[in-house]
Amino acid sequence: MNRFIIIICLIFFKNFSVFANPNVDARTGILMDYHSEEILYELDPDSQIYPASMTKIMTAIIAFDLLKKNQLSLDDKFTISENAWRLSQAGYSSMFIMINDQVSVENLLKGIIIASGNDACIALAEGIAGSEENFAEMMNEKAIEIGMTSTNFTNSSGINDPENVSTVRDIAIMSKYLIKNYPVYYELFKEKTFTWDRTGGDPIKQGNRNPLLYKNVGVDGIKTGYLAVEKYSLASTMLKNDRRIIAVASGFQNKNLRSSESLKLLNWGFRNTNTFEISKKDNTFFELDTWLGKSNKIKVAPKENFYLTINKKDIRHLNISLKYEGPIKAPISKGEKIADIIVKNKDQLIKTLPLYAQEDLKKVNFFKSLVTSINYLIWGDV
Repeated sequence: MNRFIIIICLIFFKNFSVFANPNVDARTGILMDYHSEEILYELDPDSQIYPASMTKIMTAIIAFDLLKKNQLSLDDKFTISENAWRLSQAGYSSMFIMINDQVSVENLLKGIIIASGNDACIALAEGIAGSEENFAEMMNEKAIEIGMTSTNFTNSSGINDPENVSTVRDIAIMSKYLIKNYPVYYELFKEKTFTWDRTGGDPIKQGNRNPLLYKNVGVDGIKTGYLAVEKYSLASTMLKNDRRIIAVASGFQNKNLRSSESLKLLNWGFRNTNTFEISKKDNTFFELDTWLGKSNKIKVAPKENFYLTINKKDIRHLNISLKYEGPIKAPISKGEKIADIIVKNKDQLIKTLPLYAQEDLKKVNFFKSLVTSINYLIWGDV
């Protein structure tokens, strides 16, 4: 039988080193493509950090998880303890809740995500788990579940505790998990203001602490952090068209550097690299030629998503081929592997993606099979 190889080539520009250094002025940092999880840049990414208020990303994840499972409602209300109220005092980022207030989960989440309220963190943790210690155990269980290998949470807010530690790599993993699994609730992270109609005083309006939200450049999250021992940190993400990049960096010396260097890192990623959707489960289909079947075509598709991130100046070497031995002889069973997508960069094999039949294809009857076979032998055509 004939062997068919369909070659798809993307040709642009000249060869270039993939990960040129953008020279970020921070102690540790990482830049990751959201879809491919390719690391575009790293600066000592596994160095231990104090995540400060970036800890609140996991606090939100625990609540979102319970909301998604219908074990918690945005309308549920928790009573504010003295322990939570104490963190609404001067010197801490606060939502400014009062003892014995009945506050909804929705307002507490806004107080955490937008106003970065430490008091709201404790109130939510106590309301969900009974105590902040129990809640921290839930946070650590979730961290292990999603692949955060160098993180230990001891509280819900990230305030001073030498045992509350992580890495920028783990924060990037956590950020992707947040965006992927809770797209509706994630919308809270791009809200710029939150007004709390507090007890015993005028409403308090606070702005989101993330400085990049106000620049209208496609940034829609995620969370700032600051501790005197760690200096300034930021987990940020930018969305352009359908592509998203996540940046996490810590050890900025001041707020201005936190903003400018994080934006530089994100822009560098978009400017120098591109991500291609090679295959998407239930969305990428091919029709291949068949022989001796009741149809002369069969639809095939992959069972996994695969995205490839590559430097823009290396795209000329990208080679994607559809490979199969065809025409494919019937009968064919649904789910049978009958082709591959081959992805290469230069001569290096990047990925082999199996393609599976999406339907059963029965063989034609004996008489028609005989005629078709004779026709093929004479004319070389099915």
